[in-house]
Amino acid sequence: MSQPLSDAALDQLFNTARSYNGYLDKPVSTEQLHAIWDLMKMGPTSANQLPARLLWVTTDEAKAKLAACTMPANGEKILKAPVSVIIAMDTEFHENLPWLFPHADAKAWFTGSAEFRERSAFLNTTLQGAYFIMAARALGLDTGPMTGFAPPAVDAAFFADKPNFKSVMISTLGYGDPASIFDRSPRPDFDTFNQVV
Repeated sequence: MSQPLSDAALDQLFNTARSYNGYLDKPVSTEQLHAIWDLMKMGPTSANQLPARLLWVTTDEAKAKLAACTMPANGEKILKAPVSVIIAMDTEFHENLPWLFPHADAKAWFTGSAEFRERSAFLNTTLQGAYFIMAARALGLDTGPMTGFAPPAVDAAFFADKPNFKSVMISTLGYGDPASIFDRSPRPDFDTFNQVV
């Protein structure tokens, strides 16, 4: 039986963890990128769809290309971050279901409706984006997720040869600089947004 995590672990993942606007001058290795994926892929998605497709942006040239597709403030963050990642969804994810979900003919569930595939891909990629954040935190890294960008521009710049890939979110990644964050925004108590019936 699983046991509750320690208070220190809960702080690292949730209570004191923050989204960062800037990072310390400390590199992030390719091995760390692999380690993030190896954790985040374990998070549940519907019928094990795993529709997220990650593009890790590490070179100055790629950072500049990505920054040009975002709001100016976000572009500055991307240029200065050790790594940024584009988390895109594969709207043809169902082609992989025969081996990802061999328990049933799940591919057939999605074959007839592009709208259903896109809705499911977006939902499950968003879940995987959250798993990315938590995996990075679990490994001692920090993130700066953002949606302030032009998805068509990102897709044209990075996925021109993959028309079934559509960007959902971007995140910077590194060792967060405490000087780059402001006071935490409000987090309401249980009764504000919850009911028990």
